[in-house]
Amino acid sequence: MKSVAVVAAVIAKDGKIFATKRGYGEQAGGWEFPGGKVEQGETPEAALAREIKEELDAEIAVGEHLVTAEYDYPTFHLSMRCYICALESDHLTLLEHSDARWVDLSDIDSLDWLPADVQVVDAIKAMGVL
Repeated sequence: MKSVAVVAAVIAKDGKIFATKRGYGEQAGGWEFPGGKVEQGETPEAALAREIKEELDAEIAVGEHLVTAEYDYPTFHLSMRCYICALESDHLTLLEHSDARWVDLSDIDSLDWLPADVQVVDAIKAMGVL
């Protein structure tokens, strides 16, 4: 089975985290943490900053590693390194996602998270990130 390495940002602000709704592909309509693939020669942190700029036209400060989610989808294995991040400014523009919202612990479970992202939500709740 093919393995895919990706990174994701858990963008935290004022006790909430930023969730995005996937706008394309097999997983369209599912909620996820923004991010994407690590290019050859890139560090995970550099890849995450690049991906957030591409997906949200935003600058972030990449902080500590939160969790690495491992999940077997039907056609590939996903290894997703997730980092706590902060926005450098309040500017966010959805360039690839169909929706987004800021959620806190009281409504984080109300979203239909993609399977790998459920592990990240569990880590957020366990570590009290919000």
